[in-house]
Amino acid sequence: MEPTAPITQDVMTIPRKTDDGGKRNLVGLTRDQLREALISVGTPEKQAKMRTGQVWQWIYQWGVRDFDTMTNLAKTYRALLAEHFVIEIPEVVSRLVSEDGTRKYLVRIAGGHEVEVVYIPEEDRGTLCVSSQVGCTLTCSFCHTGTQKLVRNLSAAEIVGQIMMARDDLEEWPEPGAPKDETRLLSNIVLMGMGEPLYNFDNVRDAMKIAMDPEGISLSRRRITLSTSGVVPEIARTAQEIGCLLAISFHATTDDVRDKLVPINKRWNIEELLGALAAYPKASNSERITFEYVMLDGVNDSDEDAHRLIEHIKRHNIPAKINLIPFNEWPGAPYKRSSNNRIRAFANIIYQAGYASPIRKTRGEDIMAACGQLKSATERARKSKRQIEAEAGLGQ
Repeated sequence: MEPTAPITQDVMTIPRKTDDGGKRNLVGLTRDQLREALISVGTPEKQAKMRTGQVWQWIYQWGVRDFDTMTNLAKTYRALLAEHFVIEIPEVVSRLVSEDGTRKYLVRIAGGHEVEVVYIPEEDRGTLCVSSQVGCTLTCSFCHTGTQKLVRNLSAAEIVGQIMMARDDLEEWPEPGAPKDETRLLSNIVLMGMGEPLYNFDNVRDAMKIAMDPEGISLSRRRITLSTSGVVPEIARTAQEIGCLLAISFHATTDDVRDKLVPINKRWNIEELLGALAAYPKASNSERITFEYVMLDGVNDSDEDAHRLIEHIKRHNIPAKINLIPFNEWPGAPYKRSSNNRIRAFANIIYQAGYASPIRKTRGEDIMAACGQLKSATERARKSKRQIEAEAGLGQ
């Protein structure tokens, strides 16, 4: 029987017309693309590599948006750039700050669509949760974001632009000539916002390559974690072409339960997914794979589930840690959060088996910025609880 859930990618990233007179946005271009763009407007090929490096540093190291500020370029060349190009990032529509310091941004992208971005400050790091799509095609039944239909992929510019927007808000761009400051308010990126990153692979890859470039934002690949629901064919490509850390939205230990919670399991089941994960650390020389596991009362939180989870990981010899996520409830949600005692008992079984089992502290819940709660403000119309349960296969 063919799965009926919308689990395959069905939209392309369509170049959008802007109101800037047809000028090309330099944000989101790879180094090679930037070089070609500069040559196309008259930059001599012999100078192209140097000019690419200079413009790149102004945009990504110093956060400059005005060509006139690029003082190591001749005035005539700055005028040439301004005639043909712009440096644009998503526009901040609203900014909410939680009691715990978490910041949630609603940003508008080309076409008037909106996505949400979350910054989570901690003692030893500052993590930005980045979106890769407007909406999501995966319809995971416990996820508020998944109740918003997929509109389109984000471009590389719109993905890396979220990082640049957050650095603007944190006032973290260094000043040219100032002493180097190694303190990073935005030190980590997690691709865990709206959308399935591996259904927008090329744009995610290009954006992360820009973020990792040592002459710009300069984030180590070990500071970037990509979270996927299990797009098995793209997992090996992630190791080879991005090389970041990997997190998997696992959430269930049997195919019957995972089919309901994470419908993509109907395409690539638990056994196929575990096989791809077992190969990942060897391909990328990465650290442990993070298994994300949302704790749902009476659904996936039994002692038997904990033991099955351990068995899955051990049988495939996967270097792993298990991130237990208390379910973040939202209006109309068809599930309830497991009790604290049940979560602790589950975590203890995993810990006793030799695996790290941190219980994620819920952040930003008061501003609907917690894991699984992101949803564009333009799509706030609530479905009824009965409607959501029926779509999740829970109405029987």
